[in-house]
Amino acid sequence: MNTTVQILDQRTPEERDREFLPGMGRSWLLPFYDLHSRLAGVRALHDRVAALADIAPGESVLDVGCGTANLSLAVLRAQPAAITTGLDPDGSALRTAARKASRRRVPLTLVQGFADRLPVGDGSVDHVVSALALHHVPEEGRIRFGPEAFRVLRPGGRVTIVDFADSDGHGQHGHGAGGHGARGHGRSGHGHAGHDRSTPAGEPHTARSLEGGLVRLLADAGFTDAREVERVEHRFGPLAFVQATRG
Repeated sequence: MNTTVQILDQRTPEERDREFLPGMGRSWLLPFYDLHSRLAGVRALHDRVAALADIAPGESVLDVGCGTANLSLAVLRAQPAAITTGLDPDGSALRTAARKASRRRVPLTLVQGFADRLPVGDGSVDHVVSALALHHVPEEGRIRFGPEAFRVLRPGGRVTIVDFADSDGHGQHGHGAGGHGARGHGRSGHGHAGHDRSTPAGEPHTARSLEGGLVRLLADAGFTDAREVERVEHRFGPLAFVQATRG
């Protein structure tokens, strides 16, 4: 098996100067990111996303907001024959992800880019997954992510997301609990730091809640079966697992 790990910069010239929100809110906190994730018990969330996605051998997976690749590695634990790509705007996080994948001798492609412009072809992906990442993205970026996820999925392809749940029971972070800087989880700061985000006490690194949550976001993008499939109470707050399939 070829276990080469490569990082591809797929940003446009305009995106190269674009700011983003690091997973723990500050770039200098990156060395503590994985420790924070382990202590917070985030691995179980990644494993649950991988299980819910139910990836078959040879299927392609795009992990949006992959950060240091914790979800991507969970996907490969669950399905070693998955063709997995992690996307994140943070080059430092991607370099950490590459080192981790190389140590584990697993094949992983890493791409530097943003959630609101997924740099893959139409209908080219079997699964889009994301864990604790989209709450880092400003509202307009999250709205653009929905149609992008729909575009890149093949018919029958599935999106599986875990993120903060809003108070109405729809998947979307709402009010404060741990943006755990760890988006672990993928740090997707895809978007402009400091733009359109609230600052709940102790959580200066989360974007403001999206009206209607992730279920509404995916439904508005064209997914006809967008739904919250599970909810858990985590130390970060209520988290929702949301899925949808492209018809």
